[in-house]
Amino acid sequence: MNVLAHASLAAAKVCPKAPPGATGPVNEITSYVLWGVITLFAISVFVGVGAIVAGRLFSMPHASKVGVISLVVIFCCAIAYLVVPGMLDGILGKGCV
Repeated sequence: MNVLAHASLAAAKVCPKAPPGATGPVNEITSYVLWGVITLFAISVFVGVGAIVAGRLFSMPHASKVGVISLVVIFCCAIAYLVVPGMLDGILGKGCV
């Protein structure tokens, strides 16, 4: 029984680690993805505002509605973009098994 207790304590302290030298490329890829997402947010805001303006300009109420809905969805996604990583970090902790 003492051997099982010792084995479970040793297993509880195992945390996943990246292989040596992987930190630099992983950080670079992560930064590209984050900048890509921020760029997509900016482009989608311009498209949403453009849909609203075009809908008003050309008397197309459906285009204006889609533009407003898209801006609301973008705003909700931006909030989720900031909140979800913190929630996952709180749930998963440091990732130790």
